[in-house]
Amino acid sequence: MRIKTFVGTSPNAVLIQIWTALITIMILKYLKQLAKHNWSLSNLLALLKMNLFVKTQLQHWLDKPFEPLDQQPKSEQIVLQWKV
Repeated sequence: MRIKTFVGTSPNAVLIQIWTALITIMILKYLKQLAKHNWSLSNLLALLKMNLFVKTQLQHWLDKPFEPLDQQPKSEQIVLQWKV
């Protein structure tokens, strides 16, 4: 856990930042344990940051991170047709 600087200086703000860092590390270690791919913690964190807004199944991505994604995800959204 490397907290370089604290945003807040009050005891409550420091505790919140420490707990947030601990929870984040625990979640990352849990994801690493679930994955079939041999992740290092730093690589997992870096690739999660890069793919944060990519819509994909998390478990599939953790197991096979370098497999290409489907180009067109199946959309169940109805297309609105305008009549002019």
